[in-house]
Amino acid sequence: MRAPREKILKEAAILRSSFPDAKCTINFKNRFELLVCTVLSAQTTDKRVNLVSPALFSAFPGPKEMAEAPLEEIERIIKPLGMYKSKALSIKTLSSQLQETGWQVPGSMQELTRLRGVGRKTANVVLAEGFSVPGFPVDTHVICVTSRLRWHSQWNNPHPDPAIIERELCAIFPPKSWGVLSCTLIEFGREICHAKNPDCASCPLKDLCPFVKRD
Repeated sequence: MRAPREKILKEAAILRSSFPDAKCTINFKNRFELLVCTVLSAQTTDKRVNLVSPALFSAFPGPKEMAEAPLEEIERIIKPLGMYKSKALSIKTLSSQLQETGWQVPGSMQELTRLRGVGRKTANVVLAEGFSVPGFPVDTHVICVTSRLRWHSQWNNPHPDPAIIERELCAIFPPKSWGVLSCTLIEFGREICHAKNPDCASCPLKDLCPFVKRD
């Protein structure tokens, strides 16, 4: 059974106080860089993306330049991130698609998710960080943490649906808190609530979490 709303709000408040500086850790100068970096961050860390992105944007600073870039050169630059062939094709293709909007990153979920390699998680990051539009990015950390805490109906599903999780979490919390709460859950997942071998002894929710094994 999903946790009661009051318990969820209490746990969220504890996490916010435990990670008061949680925020998006992608380095970017404009919306295009934010979009590309978020696509590149799949299955890797923001820290690694931040190490690679300066060289990428030095070579191809805007969508027009990225669209016209040799695919092999994009692959060479982003190779340290892994999955570099599919990621290179995605950012080159989405850059080409931006020609339809005058080389501007669109500001709606519908338009963003039409771009290659852009799902709801990436679109929510771009909307929240690039347009100040409330969004709740649901990545693997958010799924893992909120499932363990039973914050949604997907908690016991071996293949949880991120869209359902997003919808249910958005119904619990006010829109102004969505972005920062997502960042808080992500940092909590990175630091303590690891997918494998979570550090339950150091968890600020260890007395509340149903996942913690107690004597």
